[in-house]
Amino acid sequence: MARVRYGARTEEEIAATRTAGARLPEIWSTGVVAVWETDPDAVAAVLPPPLKPAGSPLARVNISIVDLPGQPLGAGSFAVAAAHGTVEGWYPLVMPMTQERALTGGREVFGEPKKLGEVTVERDGSLLSASMRRHGVAFVEIRGTITAELPLPKPAPRTDFYFKFLPAVDGHGFDADPVLVHCVRHEKVRRLRRVAGEVVLRESPHDPVADLPVLRPREITLGEKTSEQRGRIVERVDPRALLPYIHQRYDDPRQVLDAPPERSR
Repeated sequence: MARVRYGARTEEEIAATRTAGARLPEIWSTGVVAVWETDPDAVAAVLPPPLKPAGSPLARVNISIVDLPGQPLGAGSFAVAAAHGTVEGWYPLVMPMTQERALTGGREVFGEPKKLGEVTVERDGSLLSASMRRHGVAFVEIRGTITAELPLPKPAPRTDFYFKFLPAVDGHGFDADPVLVHCVRHEKVRRLRRVAGEVVLRESPHDPVADLPVLRPREITLGEKTSEQRGRIVERVDPRALLPYIHQRYDDPRQVLDAPPERSR
């Protein structure tokens, strides 16, 4: 009988897969990173316990094109500064990806809030534009001009916080207690440039990042980098405390009933 490819793999084949995964070459990406100060009350509102606001109310967008073999990957992230005990890092609210294979490992292994979307980074000489788009809305766009080369930063770890969980089969709560994951990334940068520009946030019922407005820009950069990441479960989370936030992970149809908040003049 011919090999049935959905059938069980042998122990040797499983071991070979693990070995091949451990020998992946460095994968480089070209991406735009923007950091700004935003509304501290909005940051506090989006952080599920036990996460708390960090020292400064910051938001961070990373829009990259990853040089994957065969087909480049568009990868985006919108995160806010957060702290878990003495550890400070970033809590991503949405991570659009252009390929399904980029979703699987991130969501199922680490608990990353990845969703299919359109991610672009385009250059015309020194002019630069980057965007994240879902459901026909470019909910984040960065426009600017490359102005100068910057010194390369030393390799440094960065921690992202994720909640890993499975919604219950009966539709009420979770199948098991959710867990908080610390994902530590070690980045290496081979080129970094300053960008003079702006971050535009557009209203979207499915990706309401406009609730975290740009109050004071910190920096915009264009960089070429590679990274490796390691995740670990640091604690189990109170399901009742996390339940009000799980719509962050999904396109909840009830979100269309949420009106944009009124802005003070």
